[in-house]
Amino acid sequence: MNVPAYAPARPAIKTRLAASLFAACFAFILGGAAAHCETKQPASSKDGEYFDAKGNPTYHISPDGKVDWYTYSGFLRYSSECLRCHGPDGMGSSYAPALVDSLKTIDYPTFLATVAGGKRNLGAGQERVMPSLGTDKNVMCYIDDIYVYLKARSDGALGRNRPAEHEPKPKAWAAAQDSCMGSE
Repeated sequence: MNVPAYAPARPAIKTRLAASLFAACFAFILGGAAAHCETKQPASSKDGEYFDAKGNPTYHISPDGKVDWYTYSGFLRYSSECLRCHGPDGMGSSYAPALVDSLKTIDYPTFLATVAGGKRNLGAGQERVMPSLGTDKNVMCYIDDIYVYLKARSDGALGRNRPAEHEPKPKAWAAAQDSCMGSE
């Protein structure tokens, strides 16, 4: 039977489409590429960097699972500078809290202030200290990258482990890196 392209979908077709979409999303999740099928879209972008509605840095993940360069760089920098205390993929350790949980309740300015200025928590007879990293170029030159990676993990938009694919490195990112690290 030929159905015109403009004909409304029948309930059975809608059900099959919904089931197919659910199955595709579930397979995508199990593949570790993302935990949400509805991708949160950034409000704006400039030179390969993405921003939310408040102007804070954010991630961009394409429907095929490809991440923006800043998110990929954030994974690399997190793994290099933060993993030893906060555990793999921001999941926490016996030494420091899970940042994927922390970023559910703190905003970008609070994250930035905590990393730059440090933090001391006393509780349950235990003292936990986040050192001040405000002068550590290996952290502060890449703080936006680390934040967007952790935010993507916290939002459930990015699975564990190294992102499989990423956008190319923007020229603006390389210039900012050279400037911050003193390579110019």
